[in-house]
Amino acid sequence: MIIFGTKGYLHQLAILTLVCAQCGNPSAHTLRKRVTKFTLFFVPLFPVSTKYATQCTFCGAEQKVTQEQAEQLRAQSLGGGQAQGRPHQQEPYRP
Repeated sequence: MIIFGTKGYLHQLAILTLVCAQCGNPSAHTLRKRVTKFTLFFVPLFPVSTKYATQCTFCGAEQKVTQEQAEQLRAQSLGGGQAQGRPHQQEPYRP
């Protein structure tokens, strides 16, 4: 007897502040990656599908995004300058 199937994994990549396309509110959105893996005897072997989406924390609406859009949003959440290899420097306080 061979036992096989699929199992889904959900990874939270970033939290962004965006304007929701559904409700129109500027709110936090979670950027998520959903990976479905083929399993054999309950051991995940290889990914079958990978999907990216953002979800509004205000109304719960979910919007699918491409892998390229997800990478851009994640780089944007990391601070832009840091994603390009330049360290982020804060201006000194001057009264």
